[in-house]
Amino acid sequence: MATDNMKEFVDELRTDWKSLWRNRLEDKVRAEGIAKKDYSKLFVEQGTVIMATRDFKPIEFFDIVKEYLELDTEKALPPNATIGGWGKFIRNNIRKQKPTTRAESYVQPKKTPKKAQQQKKGGRGWLHAKLR
Repeated sequence: MATDNMKEFVDELRTDWKSLWRNRLEDKVRAEGIAKKDYSKLFVEQGTVIMATRDFKPIEFFDIVKEYLELDTEKALPPNATIGGWGKFIRNNIRKQKPTTRAESYVQPKKTPKKAQQQKKGGRGWLHAKLR
């Protein structure tokens, strides 16, 4: 009986999945596909980018089905407060990191003494008129 219910649920997910891809909004300027409406079963909200051209990992149907099949208690429950929790992890590991910037690692080059340029016309100046 449970497998029949799961099969019906997966079929509903599949119809929502097809509807999501069939009814997406094509943004040709940005080369993206955007969801037109909410698909709460697929974890997709209206306006979510579902397809793009560069450096984009599209959502996959089997990943969504795995989310429903797996019963992860770690995702549902926060860590125990006596152990630490997310706040303690952030305070201890993330906030106390020293920022590494390029300004700190910059070493100023040594300046060499400036040499005088060769003078034009042997140092007599810029006058072009001949003296009589």
